[in-house]
Amino acid sequence: MKIAELPFDVEAMLKGLRVWVETESPTFVPAAVNRMMDVASRDLALMGATIERIPGRMGWGDCVRARMPHTRQGEPGVLIMAHLDTVHPIGTLEALPYRREGDRAYGPGICDMKGGTYLSLEALRVLARVGVETPLPVTILLTSEEEIGTPSARDLVEAEAARQRYILVPEPGREGGGCTTGRYAIARFNIATDGKPSHAGAQLSAGRSAIREMCRRIIEIEAMTGEDCTFSVGVLHAGTWVNCVSSRAEAEVLSMAKRQEDLDAGVAKMLAMADADAEVAFHVSRGVTRPVWEPNGETMALYEMMKGFAAELGIESYHEASGGGSDGNFTGALGFPTLDGLGVEGAGIHTLNEHINVPTLESRGRIMAGMLATLAD
Repeated sequence: MKIAELPFDVEAMLKGLRVWVETESPTFVPAAVNRMMDVASRDLALMGATIERIPGRMGWGDCVRARMPHTRQGEPGVLIMAHLDTVHPIGTLEALPYRREGDRAYGPGICDMKGGTYLSLEALRVLARVGVETPLPVTILLTSEEEIGTPSARDLVEAEAARQRYILVPEPGREGGGCTTGRYAIARFNIATDGKPSHAGAQLSAGRSAIREMCRRIIEIEAMTGEDCTFSVGVLHAGTWVNCVSSRAEAEVLSMAKRQEDLDAGVAKMLAMADADAEVAFHVSRGVTRPVWEPNGETMALYEMMKGFAAELGIESYHEASGGGSDGNFTGALGFPTLDGLGVEGAGIHTLNEHINVPTLESRGRIMAGMLATLAD
C-alpha cells in the first residue's frame, strides 16, 4: 500500500473538522464537552464503531471509548488516545471564528487537538474505503479534561492502555514533520493567602491584605525558576469589593522539569513555603502531577515507522521531548509503547491565533493511516 495514493480529500476533511471546531468544548463547562462527545460519537457510529459513553466524575465531562469493528476484536491492539476539551471559553468563536486563509485554518481547539483527532478518524475511514483491514483492532479513547491534567480520567487512560499493544496520540505535531517521543514532568499547585479584612477607606491600617501577600508570593515563586525546574502562576482570583481590604486570594501554579528528580525537588520547595501561622497565612496544596516520560526502545521503533512513512511523502521527520504535557505522559511513563505528536501541525495553540497548517491535515492523515495499516503483533 502506498500512502500517497490513498483517497484523502482535504476539503472534505475541513468541512467535517469545522463542525467539531464550532462545537465549543471548554473543560470547565462539562455540558459543552459532552455536546462535543455527542458529535464525535455520531461520527464514530457512522464508521461502524461500538460506542461506550463513560460518565464523568469529579464534576467533569464524559469520556467516550469506541472500538472499531475487527475480526480480532477484544485482543490487544492499537489505542488512539485523544482529548476533546479545549482551553477556550464559550464565546471564543466570536473572536476566533472558524476561517480558512490560504494554507491556514483558524478556530478554537483546531490544533489542540481536534484537528489531530479528526485526521485519525479520517485515516480509519480512508482505509475502510479502500478495503484495508488493520492488522490489529483499533480503539479510540476520547477524554474530557486533559487540559487540566486529567484528574478524573487518568485511571481510565492507564487501564485502557494496559489492554493494548500500541498507543498513538494525535496531539499537535512538531513543526516541519516532527513528533513527540517524550514529555517533561509537570506538577500543579493550589495556593492561597488568608488576610484580615477591614474598610479600605476608614480603617485601612487595621487590615492585612491577602492580595498584597499573594503578589509578594507570586514574585517569590516565579523567581525560583531555573534551568532544572520552572515555576509559573497562570490563574489568580482575589477580592470582592474595592473598598474592602482583601481577606482571601487564590492562585494556581505550574511547575515543569525535564527530569523527575528535579520536579520532586521543586515540589518539595513549593510545599515548604506554606506558613499557616504567618500574619497573612499562606497555604500550598499539591494538585495533579504528570510523570516524566522518557522513550524506550518500543517507542523509538514506533518513531522509525512514522519516519519511514513521512519519507514516502518527502517529509524529513524528527523527534523530540516536549515541555507540554499530555495523556502520553501517563502511558509512556508506564513503559507502554507510545508515540505522541502525530496530529496536525499548526501554531498559536491556546491563543486567539490558534490555527493549523492545512496541507498537514492530509499528510499527517496519510502517515496515521500507514501506521494503522502496518502495526502488527
